[in-house]
Amino acid sequence: MRTSTRRSHRLMALAAVAALTTGVLAGCSSDSNDTSSNSSGGTSKGKTTLTVGTFGVFGYKQAGLYDAYMKLHPNITIKEDVTTRTDVYWPKVLTRLQAGAGTDDIQAIEVGNITEAVQTQADKFVDLGKDVDKSQWLPWKNAQATTKDGKQIGLGTDTGPMAICYRKDLFQKAGLPTDRTQLANLWKGDWTKYVNVGKDYMKKAPKGTKFVDSASSVYNAAIGGESQRYYDKDGKVIWDKSTGVKAAWNAAMAVATSNMSAKLKQFDPTWDQGFANASFATVACPAWMIGYIQEKSGTAGSGKWDVAAAPTAANWGGSFLGVPTASKHQADAIALAKWLTAPEQQEKVFAKQASFPSTPAAYPNLKPAAATTAYFSNAPITQIFSDSAKTIPVQVFGIKDQPIGTAITDIGILQVEQKGKTPAQGWSAATKEIKDVLGQ
Repeated sequence: MRTSTRRSHRLMALAAVAALTTGVLAGCSSDSNDTSSNSSGGTSKGKTTLTVGTFGVFGYKQAGLYDAYMKLHPNITIKEDVTTRTDVYWPKVLTRLQAGAGTDDIQAIEVGNITEAVQTQADKFVDLGKDVDKSQWLPWKNAQATTKDGKQIGLGTDTGPMAICYRKDLFQKAGLPTDRTQLANLWKGDWTKYVNVGKDYMKKAPKGTKFVDSASSVYNAAIGGESQRYYDKDGKVIWDKSTGVKAAWNAAMAVATSNMSAKLKQFDPTWDQGFANASFATVACPAWMIGYIQEKSGTAGSGKWDVAAAPTAANWGGSFLGVPTASKHQADAIALAKWLTAPEQQEKVFAKQASFPSTPAAYPNLKPAAATTAYFSNAPITQIFSDSAKTIPVQVFGIKDQPIGTAITDIGILQVEQKGKTPAQGWSAATKEIKDVLGQ
């Protein structure tokens, strides 16, 4: 059984602190002739190594942005410090922020953690708002990273408008429609309809395959389309009374208590292998998932994947880049963060892996790479994600959004899906974990 989130965070914190003896240098390394300053203006002279801390696949390396920046700035070397799981990445960052050392020069912040960063860690980040033209980003994106007194601790990277990615070869073998418009109409407006398509798939499912990767995937997609989540607009915790949580939970339970789930934990190696083995036919697919599928499914999946509109417009994910005050290269880090998040660079990341920009100026120019378009059966990816992005409901995030959501998916839903517990028992386990997280 997994230990409580509080205990898990303590253990990870101890591990992170233990790593600080080497992490301080690794997180802010430079050559011996480094002469950079700590100020937020100008660019340093000499050879400087900047580290960019991320989770998952941000696409900067894949789109060649680091190489392009280093070519423009010969005095800069960029190293990416990647942690696969966000629930491991963020506690590690928090520990290093509190220690005042060991952070990367740029730290990515996931949308589920941005409220916590704004409300409890703002003094540990540089104010980036005064260094940029804020009108480049979606207003609501800027607002998520801005304190009450106007300090903006992060610059928006991508957003996560939702679609459904599916294996049309598996759908065909199961005797289901493969046309993306027809499928979108079958499940339009209700995740229960999506589950019903899954029931039909399982009647003639190709051997060794399931309809969906996990019940947690369905939960995350469904909650991303609900205006009411874990907190109300006054910052009060309402997760246990939230109509949005109830609807998403019910959809996930319909999957978890059926035979249609591959029962994989997202972002674990077994999940990655599931893509490679074509062991599930659909996955809830925010824009950033496009690049992930290409990477994990490999060349064998090209032309077999397709993209259809999701049951409801939803957002799952999206991130920011922040510059910790502990960075010894603030001027260079700010310049790099501004450049990486500018519309021109967001266009390039979209072209590589369809991560949807938070900069509206990029929208008219968005074109997926030809290889990406071919990989996903010439689906109109830009149009599908744009249509979703335009109608995503306004959502309220709270300080413990990420751990509350993780408790529901990694404790509650997994209890039902992988351990055979009842939905009531799964809910009870999630409740216990969340109360621990909230100190109740």
